[in-house]
Amino acid sequence: MALNLQAIGKKIGPVTREYTWKDVVLYALGVGAGFDELDYCYENRLKVIPSFSIAAIFEFLAEVGLSSEANLAGILHGEQEIIFHNPIPVEGKLTTEGTITHIYDKGADKGALVVAEADTYHSNGQKLFTNNFTLFCRRDGGFGGQDAPKETLEFPDRPPDFEEEGVSSPDQPLLYRMSGDIFALHVDPDFARASGFDKPIMHGLCTHGYACRAVIKHLFPGEPERIKRFRNRFSKTLYPGIPFKTQIWKIEEGTALFRTINAETGEVVIDRGIVEWLSRDEMEKRSRRGGIRFDEQVAVVTGAGAGLGRTYALELARRGARVVVNDLGGARDGSGGGSASPADKVVEEIRALGGEAVANYDSVSTPEGGEAIVNQAVETFGRIDILINNAGILRDKTLAKMEPAQWDAVLAVHLDGAYNVTRPALLRMRENRYGRVIVTTSAAGLYGNFGQTNYSAAKMGLVGFMNTLKLEGEKHNIKVNAIAPVATTRLTEDLLPQDLQAKLQPEFVAPMVLYLCSEQCPVNGAIYNAGMGYYSRAAVVTGSGAAIGSGTAVPTPEEVLAGIKQITSLDDAKEFHSATEALGAMLDALTPKADKPAAPAKKLTVKGVFDRITEAFLADKAAGVDVVFQFQISGPGGGDWCVTVKDGVCQSEVGTHAHPTTTILMSEDDFLDLIGGKLNAMKAFTSGKLKVQGDLVKSQLIEKLFKF
Repeated sequence: MALNLQAIGKKIGPVTREYTWKDVVLYALGVGAGFDELDYCYENRLKVIPSFSIAAIFEFLAEVGLSSEANLAGILHGEQEIIFHNPIPVEGKLTTEGTITHIYDKGADKGALVVAEADTYHSNGQKLFTNNFTLFCRRDGGFGGQDAPKETLEFPDRPPDFEEEGVSSPDQPLLYRMSGDIFALHVDPDFARASGFDKPIMHGLCTHGYACRAVIKHLFPGEPERIKRFRNRFSKTLYPGIPFKTQIWKIEEGTALFRTINAETGEVVIDRGIVEWLSRDEMEKRSRRGGIRFDEQVAVVTGAGAGLGRTYALELARRGARVVVNDLGGARDGSGGGSASPADKVVEEIRALGGEAVANYDSVSTPEGGEAIVNQAVETFGRIDILINNAGILRDKTLAKMEPAQWDAVLAVHLDGAYNVTRPALLRMRENRYGRVIVTTSAAGLYGNFGQTNYSAAKMGLVGFMNTLKLEGEKHNIKVNAIAPVATTRLTEDLLPQDLQAKLQPEFVAPMVLYLCSEQCPVNGAIYNAGMGYYSRAAVVTGSGAAIGSGTAVPTPEEVLAGIKQITSLDDAKEFHSATEALGAMLDALTPKADKPAAPAKKLTVKGVFDRITEAFLADKAAGVDVVFQFQISGPGGGDWCVTVKDGVCQSEVGTHAHPTTTILMSEDDFLDLIGGKLNAMKAFTSGKLKVQGDLVKSQLIEKLFKF
């Protein structure tokens, strides 16, 4: 079975997992902690070993393997990097989302690499850690793909500064697997031999946990929450019970290199280890900040010289962002030569608060201006993470009195301006695989407002802009949302009643915008109204509608009139994520329905499956295949069946075969779900619902040879 190259870039997740202190302790015991490290094992003073971040998301890692369609008999963990953003609480719910970012080909005899990235958030809203995984797929190379880029890491030419000896129990994998990694390679002797090993091997991630404990013990003892980065390569397998050593070289304060070696052979088991940790001052700053922060992030806010834009810029800076304050400095209608003064004043305010900011005076209404804004962010601060498209002008007239220049000027700033700045920003965000983009729509665009056809058209156009950009940015972890603010600004100060102006301060809009700009925000492609502390979601929805006629003959206007009540009803209305989904609903509505209810499907039974297995046999796929499948199905409707495939012929018999090639063990319900398409074979295997004895590779022929 070939690797699925189409899996690259597709979102995996969200995968969720709830955990308690008992899961944290079970993991600690699984990686060798005990009475000498009671903080990892005793609930009354519990701390989480940071490498628990892998054990907590095994299901996501399994999904990566399933999505890539790698040969399970050849999968090993290749490399692992964890970036820690906040300490891991001792209980809660984790939500993980990510993508397969690359699939590399090392050659037919060398295998392939499947690389994935995932972010994990806690139910308290904090982003806890980012995992970068590499799966080494030993039997999947040679498909003609690009090889992985070469990396080198030089260890100091001196003895290690610290060395931690360790030895696992001969039964260690049996304990470690209870944290969730139940792959048969670490427990099943037959599976291990089929995979090329003498017996079940240590989980690489179990040894990884031992190494994590070791670096904490010697570099920042008793303070696992100080860890910032933990990266390594798994280079050799290790059998349980074999002693090992973790060697550590301190490079500078906050950075060290490590590796783990087999103490009997000297072979490097874990290589290229890098650990980074926070100083106590950095820890104190992190503990003080809490909540939503934008430290080390760069934000661009257009039209930030006053009103909403100024408020966004100040609030982002207060929470750690470095801000590009863009404002042309023109009049409310966009006229005038521009002025540096508004942007400069906001920059001064930010710097007075202790923040970092730079002014920009380019116009968003030209591609050159948009490019220059983004370039200034990158040249000054090195990157761009957040873009708030806030710049706007007004030239209100009824349509009958509106000149083309008045129409064009408003669309040039609002709609073209969003394109001009967002496009170059998007290219930079894709490189970093992260971004947050806000477009500013309006109630005038969503619902209409007298005398503002130009403004309303631009603002509704931005909703369409967002709706497609959310799809294009999704696989790059770029989220795009729209805000419809109601606030007193220079664009609205003479349009709103005096008694409302005091209540409609921009500060009431900013909380929603900052949430949408944050790492904690999971929302993509939504519209929010905001003003006076009131927030609501707006959406385009589609009613269930009515199919008029057969779908082949064109209906008459009279037929439409007859069905207009159902056509216009918004009962059971739905929101669609894309045009494809909306078209699908229309096609479903036009699909002819049977006049009579279909007869209930005959209940599937295990015996029934094997009675007609020869009908499901695909003889054209069986060239050169010589195999005996033994099925042992437990449960009241189960039993033993052997299926022989040889010379393009399939035979099925009740009972057991003396020398089966491979034996499949499943429960009755799981087997029927598998045959019925409700259960994926690889997922069944990795979850323990499908067990294989004998030749694992040959067992994968079942999906190829039979189609039920």
